[in-house]
Amino acid sequence: MLWFQSTAKQLAKYSSRPLWKRLCAATTNIPVLTLFTKNPCPLCDEAKEVLEPYKNRVILQEVDITLPENSVWYDRYKYDIPVFHLNGQFLMKHRVDVKKFENQLVKLEFQNDENQ
Repeated sequence: MLWFQSTAKQLAKYSSRPLWKRLCAATTNIPVLTLFTKNPCPLCDEAKEVLEPYKNRVILQEVDITLPENSVWYDRYKYDIPVFHLNGQFLMKHRVDVKKFENQLVKLEFQNDENQ
């Protein structure tokens, strides 16, 4: 089992395919950064550029709040996008706070390392 976890972690880290990253995330505990967005959203585009250096450390999951199945998120965030959750917990909104994001990410990575 240890071999599988190690191999899955390497594949998830270097794979450019989002589906493979998501499948491996359950085994590797890669943090999930959820971006609540809509189209158009210039601030969201700017935020994604800022987050580009972290693409191998998190899984970026985008949620289009304008889709009917996301109406709860639309009601909550229609005036605040972009909004970010890290592993399901609210993290920040409007702009990427790199220091806050990095601190939370390091904490999660440290916790994951301790649990393995």
